[in-house]
Amino acid sequence: MSQPELAAIGSLQQDYYVTHLGRIHVGVLGGNACYAAAGARLWARDVGVFGRVGADFPAELLAKLQSLGVTTSFVRRLDLPHSPRQFVAYLSPGERVIDNPSPHFRKAGAPLPKELLDYLPVEPEARVDRGLTPLAYRPEDLPATAGSLRGAHLTPAEYGTHALVPVRLRELGVRLITLDPSPAYMRPAWIAQLRTIVNGLDAFLPSLEEAQALFLSQATRPREIAEALGAMGCRFVVLKRGPSGQMVWDSEARREWSVPAYPARVVDLHGVGDVYCGAFLAGLAQTSDVVEAALMGSVAASLAAEGSGPGYLLDALPGLAQARLEALRPGVRAV
Repeated sequence: MSQPELAAIGSLQQDYYVTHLGRIHVGVLGGNACYAAAGARLWARDVGVFGRVGADFPAELLAKLQSLGVTTSFVRRLDLPHSPRQFVAYLSPGERVIDNPSPHFRKAGAPLPKELLDYLPVEPEARVDRGLTPLAYRPEDLPATAGSLRGAHLTPAEYGTHALVPVRLRELGVRLITLDPSPAYMRPAWIAQLRTIVNGLDAFLPSLEEAQALFLSQATRPREIAEALGAMGCRFVVLKRGPSGQMVWDSEARREWSVPAYPARVVDLHGVGDVYCGAFLAGLAQTSDVVEAALMGSVAASLAAEGSGPGYLLDALPGLAQARLEALRPGVRAV
């Protein structure tokens, strides 16, 4: 098995979704880890996905991921089938729902795919006192060779995965660990448990909406939120703000920056946040500069938003990513 330098840890799925423009995508390669790996792959050569799939996960989707230059050797295929389907409908660029697919296909004037005839939408649920679900990544899934990774990013997942896997990564010697939280546990009642996850991370990358939901009554301004999250033991906090860019907080230096988003022609926002996080990991691993990492994330997200699927941004014209990076730098503002 070839050993990647950067890892995207999380879900691999067969996605069914309708964009805010009404475009339908059926049975395509998806999952947080796939999009994060693509974001990292824009800037780095050796990138791998670490995750679990059921026996029924289509082999052609793994082959598609491999064709993007992403190592899939560390994806564990289980003996039993576990449906990898997910349906999402985007009502607008800023609003998505996990919902019954029938009315959305009807609105788009398309028949419901047979694969979704028995589909039941399930909102992610935070779990502390329950065992991990079959497709949740576990510490024991990490190979001993994972210690040679330069960095790893954990995409949104169950609480148990986020609480346990970073600990094992550190035990193996991985020095750079970033994490994008699950909305399921970003609530006021979960602040104590969240400390277990955030403590020791190099970067914590929630959306501003997720962070505001967590601190519903304790903090109002982004700076207060970032300071509170950083005080949990995290070096960098990045609050993703969509078209408004990102607020970047350095907990050790107590410095704040506003990093702009590149003004993309938005076609499809599915997976764009994951793309950002993967590119951010690659940038931080290469430069050790949190602002540069945030800029590299912004560029990757802009390319991803202009098309569909994890591979779209990797087909960008040579030099386009670097040109956008140079164009964005003057827009960074120290606060």
